[in-house]
Amino acid sequence: MKKGLLAVACAFMLGMSAYAQAEQEVVFVEDPSQGYLFNRFKDNWFIQAQGGGNVFLSPGDSHRDLIDRFEPAAGIYVGKWFSPILGMRIGGEFLKTKGLSEVADAPGVQPGTGMVDGYYKQRFIHLGPSFDVMLSLINWWGGYSPTRVYDLQLYAGGGWYYTLTRDYNRNGHHYHNCKDNVLEVRAGLINTFHVSKHFDVYLDMRFTALDNHRDEPDLRWNKTSYDLAAYLGVAYRFNRTQWYPPVVPVCPEPENCDPLRQRLADAEAKIADLDAQLKACLERPVEVVKEEAPAPKAPLATIYFPINVSKLTPEDVRVVNAVAEVMKNNPDTKYVVTGWADNYTGNDRINTNLRKNRAASVERQLLNAGVPAGQFTTTINAGNLVDLGEKFVALDRATTIQEAE
Repeated sequence: MKKGLLAVACAFMLGMSAYAQAEQEVVFVEDPSQGYLFNRFKDNWFIQAQGGGNVFLSPGDSHRDLIDRFEPAAGIYVGKWFSPILGMRIGGEFLKTKGLSEVADAPGVQPGTGMVDGYYKQRFIHLGPSFDVMLSLINWWGGYSPTRVYDLQLYAGGGWYYTLTRDYNRNGHHYHNCKDNVLEVRAGLINTFHVSKHFDVYLDMRFTALDNHRDEPDLRWNKTSYDLAAYLGVAYRFNRTQWYPPVVPVCPEPENCDPLRQRLADAEAKIADLDAQLKACLERPVEVVKEEAPAPKAPLATIYFPINVSKLTPEDVRVVNAVAEVMKNNPDTKYVVTGWADNYTGNDRINTNLRKNRAASVERQLLNAGVPAGQFTTTINAGNLVDLGEKFVALDRATTIQEAE
C-alpha cells in the first residue's frame, strides 16, 4: 500500500512539472460544437418597418376581380432574438381591404358604387397591435453562422384590429369606427438578407385568418375570412448582433516525447530507491510501545432518534425502563444523561433544541420509572457523538446514559 502511494506521489510531482513547462503552449479557441452563449438582455433587439399589399378572401369575394381586391398594408415592429433560433416581436398593423357582401347594410358597404354579380362592394381599414413568436429555420437546420447572409424565419402570432369604414352618409372621404373590431391569427415566412452588421432587408409573406363582418343574410355569427399579404421591409439591429460560442482550451500534442520518457525512467529509479528504503525500514526491530491508558467506559445505554425527532418510541421507553432498573440497583452510582445532534444538517438553533429535547425525553422517562432525581444530571453536548462523517450522521442523533466520572 505504501509503495503504491509513493509511486503516485512521484508521478504527480513529475506531471505537475511537465504541466508547468507546457502551460505556455495552451491556446484558447471558440468551439461552436459546445453551443452558443446567451447575450445580455440589451443585445439582439431590432426594429422593423414594412409595406406591401394584400388580397382579402371573405365569402363571395371571388366574384370581384382579383386586381380590384389588391390594397396596401404596412406595419412597424420592435422585437428581440433570445437565441440564434428563437425570437419575438410586437408592433402595430395597418391593413386596407376590399370585399363583397350579400347584405346592403353590412359594415363597409359602399352605396352608389355599383354591384358585382348581386354583391355589394365593401372597403375597410384595419388598425391594431399584433404579436409574433419567431423561429429561424436556417439556424435551426444548418447551425448558426455569423457570416451567413440569408436567413429564413417562420413566425406565428395574432392581434386585434380596430376597424374603420367610410361614412357615405356624410362625406365618403372620411372614415369612422364601424364598431366591428376583429381578432386575427396569422403565420408567415420572412426571407431576410443581412446587408450589414446592423441593417437587413426582407420579404415577409403572410397568411391571416380573421373575424369576418356579417356579410350574409340571417347570419348569427361572424364567419372566418382570410387574407394573403406580402411586404418589403427594412430592419435595424441594436447593440451586439452576433452570438458567440464558449472559449475552450486546446492543448497541443508534444512534438518529442523522449524527454518525458527520460523523466519517467528517472522517476522509476527514484521509486525503486524509495522502495528499498521502505523495505529496510520495515525490517527494523519492532519498538515496544507502552500500553495506553484504558479507554473511557462505554455508555450504559444509547437511545437513537430519527432526524428532527426527540420523542421516545415504545421500544425506546422499554430500553430506558430497563436502564432505570440498573440505576436503581446501584443507588451510590451517579449517572449523566447527555443529548446529542449531528452538525451536518440543520443549524445551531435547531440542533441545540433537539439536544435539549432528546435529553429531556430520557430524563422524564427515568423519573417516571422511579430513578431519584439526585442520582443523575442532564446535559447536552454540541459536538458529534461518533463524528465518522456525513455518511454516518444517524449515529450522532442520540441520547446517552453513562456513569459520571
